[in-house]
Amino acid sequence: MSPRMLNFIADTTALVIFFTIVSGFNERLIAGMAWSELLVSRSIGAVLMVLTARPYGLWRDFLFGKVEPKTRTGEFATDCFSLLAFQVPIYIAIIAVGGASGMGILKGAAGFAVLMLVLGRPYGMFLEFVRSRFGLAGKGQKPMSLGG
Repeated sequence: MSPRMLNFIADTTALVIFFTIVSGFNERLIAGMAWSELLVSRSIGAVLMVLTARPYGLWRDFLFGKVEPKTRTGEFATDCFSLLAFQVPIYIAIIAVGGASGMGILKGAAGFAVLMLVLGRPYGMFLEFVRSRFGLAGKGQKPMSLGG
């Protein structure tokens, strides 16, 4: 299997597992969505996660390459910012289509933004762990590379 495909599968696996669980809890407990709405939003979310997991992995790798954090605090901040900037706009669209009301969207987005700040580094570490299980060293494929 090509390195590009391994990166795609690893990044997608990590994102789907981690954020199906986290988003489900947020939608049910914070946004107050009904189970039927949650099923719709998580179904939409799964499709979008497949489409956005690798671009997010590249975005994160790009930021880490630019910032080159030397401390745990720097890694934490870089992971939090990369997740917040990339995922919150997508999440707002998911819960809106899933049926959340205006106030539910605001509460859900605010709750999710807080989660991104709290979970940015844990997700970054989980992503790196999943990548390692696929035999990918470091941050995965170099950002914006065209090679296999």
